[in-house]
Amino acid sequence: MNVNEAARIMIAALATLGFFLPHLARLDFFGKLPGDVRIRGENFSFYFPLATCLLISAALTLVLGFFGKK
Repeated sequence: MNVNEAARIMIAALATLGFFLPHLARLDFFGKLPGDVRIRGENFSFYFPLATCLLISAALTLVLGFFGKK
């Protein structure tokens, strides 16, 4: 895989994610998994979806590993 192919794949993945992201927000479990860090204070809030990021990473690794092998 050369740089041009990797860039095309990355652009396609970002475009697809941008298309589906509003629909993913409607799912009840998305961003509310055990392991997602949510801290709310009086004047601030902090949210880091650690478990959600790990789940998405694992899914993308499986998908790209499946399509990457020739």
